[in-house]
Amino acid sequence: MSEERSLNFLEQIVEEDIANGVNGGRVLTRFPPEPNGYLHIGHAKSICLNFGLAQKYGGQTNLRFDDTNPVTEDTEYVESIKGDIRWLGFEWANELYASDYFEQLYGFAVELIKKGLAYVDDSSAAEIAAQKGTPTEPGKGNPYRNRSVEENLQLFADMRAGKFPDGAKTLRAKVDMASPNMHMRDPIMYRIKHAHHHRTGDAWCIYPMYDFAHGQSDSIEHITHSICTLEFIPHRPLYDWFIEKLGIFPSHQYEFARLNLNYTVMSKRKLLQLVNEGHVSGWDDPRMPTISGYRRRGYTPSSIRTFAERIGVQKRDNLIDVGLLEFCIREELNKTANRVMAVLDPVKVVITTYPEGQTEELEAENNPEDASAGSRKVTFSNTIYIEREDFMENPPKKFFRLGPGLKVRLKYAYIIQCDTFETDAAGNVTTIYCSHIAESRSGADTSGINVKGTIHWVSAAHAATAEVRLYDRLFSVEHPATEEGDFKSFLNPDSLQVIPNAYIEPALLEAKPGDRFQFLRKGYFCADPDSTPGKPVFNRTVTLKDTWAKEAKKN
Repeated sequence: MSEERSLNFLEQIVEEDIANGVNGGRVLTRFPPEPNGYLHIGHAKSICLNFGLAQKYGGQTNLRFDDTNPVTEDTEYVESIKGDIRWLGFEWANELYASDYFEQLYGFAVELIKKGLAYVDDSSAAEIAAQKGTPTEPGKGNPYRNRSVEENLQLFADMRAGKFPDGAKTLRAKVDMASPNMHMRDPIMYRIKHAHHHRTGDAWCIYPMYDFAHGQSDSIEHITHSICTLEFIPHRPLYDWFIEKLGIFPSHQYEFARLNLNYTVMSKRKLLQLVNEGHVSGWDDPRMPTISGYRRRGYTPSSIRTFAERIGVQKRDNLIDVGLLEFCIREELNKTANRVMAVLDPVKVVITTYPEGQTEELEAENNPEDASAGSRKVTFSNTIYIEREDFMENPPKKFFRLGPGLKVRLKYAYIIQCDTFETDAAGNVTTIYCSHIAESRSGADTSGINVKGTIHWVSAAHAATAEVRLYDRLFSVEHPATEEGDFKSFLNPDSLQVIPNAYIEPALLEAKPGDRFQFLRKGYFCADPDSTPGKPVFNRTVTLKDTWAKEAKKN
């Protein structure tokens, strides 16, 4: 974490605790993902915060999977979460699971029953909801609330033994049905679920609720700073109540604002819907806000850590502009990505004054931002491809590219002038015929001619082909989750454009998945795992400039 900025409120809390010797000045945080989906960019913020705090203050972070709902959890998600955390550059002190504590949590529940602070309830989910009242009306107890300790102990043991079907009974804490905090109105601690658990198999058919498992798991591990998002503020009194009544290690919960990013959704339920209904190719689709999606798109761990640092830690919810995340990766790749030439929408150019069959090797700079990146050779010939947008039949003033009678420089090569062109029956330009100025070769130009435009190209005889996937924002509105109607109706139809045969420098055939490049004048791209020998696939990570900001100003 940067030392130049002022401390955020969590850092202030930690520093005060260390100064006052709270917990012996020890710092132990935890990251508690539920293994029911892939992590997204919001989790990345939480990872950077929890692990970053511990690193800054000489502490440690536990990775603890909140695996208390066997119906939605899977080992695939566990492995993806571990991979994402390591990819971001962090390592945990201990790999733990709430299921590690099932026996201990059961014991805590028994202890609360013995203290008269928990009871077995036969009410249905609908009846419990009705009993809880409303935010302005107190809740009402039921006859089961007055069961004896002995009866509750026997019924809870029978629940564990599998004697009741799902939903027949719950274990509830006996707190205060008139509390202004709805979470304190006898919350459910355990429910019956006859479901196979990915770690404990069929050993259990009762599972603790998050509010019960959370604080007690923190306490068992002696977590000093349990950091949650703002929606858990009303849960904190219950967190403290359980710890106080059990008389166990007093872990403390603190809350910060979760990350809300525009032009996407951050709900795992909604993201799962997009995957299951085929709106995206999977959890790692480069349009998804998942960490694996960003990785596949070409984002780097450091760019995401920089983003998390720049947005800071707030106490109020706000909507972050995805443009800031794009700025972070653009800023990094500008320094680190080698420049190459690729033509995505080609039109043929024949240089009539350059001998047919002749070639020459031209020196091309790999990265003007990094002298140590060196240079490479690119082959030049009399027939090349340029971008279709770099030619206009009737160019306006200040069009500094190619058109009838106009001159332009070919990057690393010569100045050429358009003499004539051919079109097909539909009026599309098929071939442009140019002459070149032999004395204008880059690095040895003695022509004395100055042109304002420079365009990229590839030699037709030497170019390879690649599939290029142009990714854009997944949604066409800023905040799809709050719009009226089905959020999927706001999916951006232009979020993916596939170019099956773009022309590339032949050296790009050697690109390995994850290799990143700047395609000159087109954007930053990353080689995709779908690449095969002889046919690489490149994903656009981000454009060279923030084109969306321009569109927003127009609108």
